[in-house]
Amino acid sequence: MTISLQDKVIWITGASGGIGEALAKQFARAGAKVVLSARRRTELERVQQSLPHPERHLTVPLDVCDEHAQQQALDQIMHHYGRLDWLINNAGISQRALVMDTSSDTDRKIMEIDYFAQVALSRRVLSVMLKQGAGQLVFISSVAGLVGTQYRGSYSAAKAALHLWANSVRAELYNQGIRVAVVFPGFVKTAVSMNALTGSGEALGKMDDAQAKAMTADEFATATLKALRKGNSYIVIGGFKEKLAAYIARLSPELLYRLIRKSKVR
Repeated sequence: MTISLQDKVIWITGASGGIGEALAKQFARAGAKVVLSARRRTELERVQQSLPHPERHLTVPLDVCDEHAQQQALDQIMHHYGRLDWLINNAGISQRALVMDTSSDTDRKIMEIDYFAQVALSRRVLSVMLKQGAGQLVFISSVAGLVGTQYRGSYSAAKAALHLWANSVRAELYNQGIRVAVVFPGFVKTAVSMNALTGSGEALGKMDDAQAKAMTADEFATATLKALRKGNSYIVIGGFKEKLAAYIARLSPELLYRLIRKSKVR
């Protein structure tokens, strides 16, 4: 089975660069009508113009943490297209700080962006999808949300919470036509580590070595689209070590804990 994306209306958050931009290009090439959201309007417009048939797509600037703005954005999409088929929850922020060096304010900021905002937006979109009788939610989580590593305590917690909330949605709404997929990226070469929060809540401002040597965003997006079109709902995409860690997490947590203690993930 290969799911057709022709003329599907697909909303992508965090679409002004990195993974979000790469996903937008893949979906547009597959025939979808893509809605691009992020805070930076000029970057969204740049991405839109890079897509095939730019006039088919829509830019909707959005601070994903602003719930009033979420509703306005959804209303704009519905007015423009009359429906919404997929939501790709990709907006988020990472972390590079030890747990004892991380302030409570930073904990809350990461959880607000990476969990609460995603849940609030998904619930709004679900109200539309349930009326339609069909819809697809996709959450971009992280391998860190499956295994938990040093320097990412709050980030791992937020991504794990998102994964399990998605599991509940899948169980509750499957019979009402709602499909839910969670994607767990390993390292991807984007600006995610540049923007990652330190313990004090400031941006790290530099790229990790692992990030710099990782798969490209286009490679990640290609693999993600292939898995989603197959109807997969649990999708791990990364290098050998990340895939192995995700596998061991399910097979032998105790072994995973020992391996993580010895790993160097900064």
